[in-house]
Amino acid sequence: MGGVTARMRIRPRGDATKLLKLRLGQAGIGMPVGPQVERTTLGEILKMVEVDYAANGCKSLARVKHAATHLKEFFDACTKTRVITSDRISAYQAERLEQGAKPATVNYELAVLRRAFRLGGRAGKVAARPEFQMLHVENTRKGFFEPEQYRAVVKHLPEHLRPLAAIAYITGWRAMSELLSRQWRHVDLAKGWLRLDPGESKNGDGREFPFTPDMRSVLETQRETVRTMSASRRASSLGIRPTRWQPYQGFSLAWRTACRDAGVPGRLVHDFRRTAVRNLERAGVPRSAAMRMTGHKTEAVYRRYAITDSAMLQEAAVKLAAFHVADSNPPG
Repeated sequence: MGGVTARMRIRPRGDATKLLKLRLGQAGIGMPVGPQVERTTLGEILKMVEVDYAANGCKSLARVKHAATHLKEFFDACTKTRVITSDRISAYQAERLEQGAKPATVNYELAVLRRAFRLGGRAGKVAARPEFQMLHVENTRKGFFEPEQYRAVVKHLPEHLRPLAAIAYITGWRAMSELLSRQWRHVDLAKGWLRLDPGESKNGDGREFPFTPDMRSVLETQRETVRTMSASRRASSLGIRPTRWQPYQGFSLAWRTACRDAGVPGRLVHDFRRTAVRNLERAGVPRSAAMRMTGHKTEAVYRRYAITDSAMLQEAAVKLAAFHVADSNPPG
């Protein structure tokens, strides 16, 4: 009986020959082969991505883990990487879109999967990578706040969240990853600067933003608020997070509620970043200076935020008209 079972496990001669030729071909072009490659699972290579992000201190590790959750729900963590083919990836895209995921979200999840295959190949655990055909994504989001919309939203925010919104509106800095981590040592009230140290921003570069009158007013008011607290309730962080008893876990709900009540539902905190760039453009600030203030490393990325709206076009028309008037009536 044991001999029969053993014979049943032996591959047919034709299949074995094909497999041998495949392995010889893969080895010939430098691809990894062997039992380890055959056994590598999706869960293993996704874990490689998480370890890689953690080791490099990437701030988007939480988002990678969220993407990995969706990938494992569809493919199963125990699925062998060798059976994840381009047609199954297309099926994943279709299912995620049916679930209501945005094309950009699906593309990000597939980018995580593609990274996983690359790390797996580098480690000699993945023989071949499937082809990744990303979804078409429309141009980047164009949301921004007009001054009256901004004031309406701030009016409906809880009082302890208003300074955060005010500073984000002026600077365009990322609210959750850059502003909430500011401490008073990053604020120079005498000279009028708010600072991000190297390594604290998304691109790793340091950054400084000079005070505007409104910005100074907000920070000085918050500084006084912190000083009036008892020593046991003071926190080292800025007044935009005045006490450790006012956590920001409920920030998302408070933000959505304020936007709805202000008549601008669906707006994002990140729209302040686009708004700040547009305001700098409207004010005529040189682009090189504006990029240093907002932290955009390349002009290509900055231009995506420098939205030209109808008001800017009207301002341009007024300037053009003034030029023509001056040109038709030269001095003297």
